[in-house]
Amino acid sequence: MSDIASDPRFESVDAVRDGLRDTQYLADEGIAGIVYLADRLGKPVLVEGPAGTGKTQLAKSVAEMTGARLIRLQCYEGLDESKALYEWNYKKQLLRIQAERTDDSTWSEVEEDIFSDEFLLTRPLLEAISADEPVVLLIDEVDRVEVETEALLLEILSDYQVSIPELGTITAKQIPLVFLTSNTTRELSEALKRRCLFLHIDYPDMEREKEIVRTKVPDISEALADQVARIVRSLRQLDLKKSPSVSETLDWARTLMLLGVTEVDSETATSTANILLKYQSDIAKAVRELASDQSGVKANASGPK
Repeated sequence: MSDIASDPRFESVDAVRDGLRDTQYLADEGIAGIVYLADRLGKPVLVEGPAGTGKTQLAKSVAEMTGARLIRLQCYEGLDESKALYEWNYKKQLLRIQAERTDDSTWSEVEEDIFSDEFLLTRPLLEAISADEPVVLLIDEVDRVEVETEALLLEILSDYQVSIPELGTITAKQIPLVFLTSNTTRELSEALKRRCLFLHIDYPDMEREKEIVRTKVPDISEALADQVARIVRSLRQLDLKKSPSVSETLDWARTLMLLGVTEVDSETATSTANILLKYQSDIAKAVRELASDQSGVKANASGPK
């Protein structure tokens, strides 16, 4: 654990939950509790779960509620130290060397000059470490980087400091709130997991998704929000290549509002299924399921013969 002092950001778990609600992020006790502990313990949070369940938005909402600067490192295959941490501005260094060739400066004097802050290009990790103001650091989709880059993250998050051979060690003045998100496309190292608090965010249950829809699409009726949540829940129970995310649920709800839909029938659901689903095979399964559900409703409505 780092010895860097940092004033607590939150008074209680309830304060976290209420603050997130003010940013329109509906957090349950588990999510609010982990954010509170991450602040008090000075530990990063590893947030795992399916894509589109609000992992990235959690970090953004925490930054918004605390008034902190959000610094985001988007991970991808091939990400290395020069893009994540820092690199030297070689072109500017070369120009300075050429400009000083006519001077009587020694190489040691030139070297000291060109390896200074003026020529340093900071990347997200170094920016978060060296920031004077409160920071929320989002390391997004960490499961997409190689093991070597994961080791770099572990080293920095262990002590919240960076060693630059030419400049020395830069130590954080305050501990940033750090969120690492993962879609679990690969298993992360045990060492990184031990360093973090763990949070799993799954698809919300039906009532919670209905509440999210009503919060994010305020003009929607309670009946339509309920219908949207029920249909999405039924689709997620199918064997799909990609289940609808919460963001796609919201897109669908907004689409229905734009179309003036007050009640979703089979025809409407079929014609707008591409808002929720992004594979033709998934759309075909969904259409069959929706048609079957509609037939069942009609049969029940007609009663026994």
